[in-house]
Amino acid sequence: MAIYSIRDLEKLTGIKAHTIRMWEQRYGIVEPARTPTNIRYYTDDHLRHLFNVAILNRNGVKISKLAKMSPDEVADLSAELTQARGDNNSQIEALTLAMIDLDESAFEVVYSTYVEDRGFEQAMMELIYPFLDKLQLLWFTSTVNPVQEKFIIHLIRNKIISAIDQLPMVPAKSGRPAIFIYAAETEPQELPFLYLQYLIRARRIRGIYLGNSVSLSELREICQKVHPDYVYTILQEPIPRQTIQGYVDQASQCIGDGKLLLTGAQLFIGPVSLPPAARILNGLPDTIQFLDELNMRFR
Repeated sequence: MAIYSIRDLEKLTGIKAHTIRMWEQRYGIVEPARTPTNIRYYTDDHLRHLFNVAILNRNGVKISKLAKMSPDEVADLSAELTQARGDNNSQIEALTLAMIDLDESAFEVVYSTYVEDRGFEQAMMELIYPFLDKLQLLWFTSTVNPVQEKFIIHLIRNKIISAIDQLPMVPAKSGRPAIFIYAAETEPQELPFLYLQYLIRARRIRGIYLGNSVSLSELREICQKVHPDYVYTILQEPIPRQTIQGYVDQASQCIGDGKLLLTGAQLFIGPVSLPPAARILNGLPDTIQFLDELNMRFR
């Protein structure tokens, strides 16, 4: 059983600590446990109940009404609202709760409902990416267990791969442009690169994912054998013992006649002088616009 402080509850649920205390005192929404030395703490059951209360309260159900309901009744009503395509905040909270409980079926309900309603790309942009932003904050504040994080990342990864597999492949001799995607050795997160592969293939462009932890020597070798039109990477993390400028210059030299496409936080920290065959894309919106324009040119 996990143990949470009131600040942990605040970070996980988004409910301010003073609001939780008020709900305790005025409505008895949760009753914290106490250590032998009288220190208050909360359990998984408290956290789960608060999540469901928050989802319902943000969708117009009064606290006074929720206080009269059992935790099971609150959970059932919250599940009904989530399945009925609730607002984004409610869906993100439901994903967070699924992660905490290691509940794959709950994740599946939220995810599949959103995809059915709005499509895979909208689900990624409106649901999954905001959830990952929240997850990063929880990870930095040591609020979630690494196992919980790995669990939910694995589920999301599988969904992206499944979405890629459902798209038709673009033949090498189609005349369509080819984009190599690779993650540098310093990039720990694979999901953005997999999603990029989906975005590329969905626009009838040849997206070839080279994998993670790709060194510049490996990049040079493959580009000498198979000449891509573009090479795309994300530089989110610092490069050890090397400046971003130095890395960009070397990467540009590795890809031959292709064009280097770059995005990521490191490119916006300080000025970077781009080689002639390089371009910076400002995040996903700029990337999607570029891919849409490239797709139109080859129709």
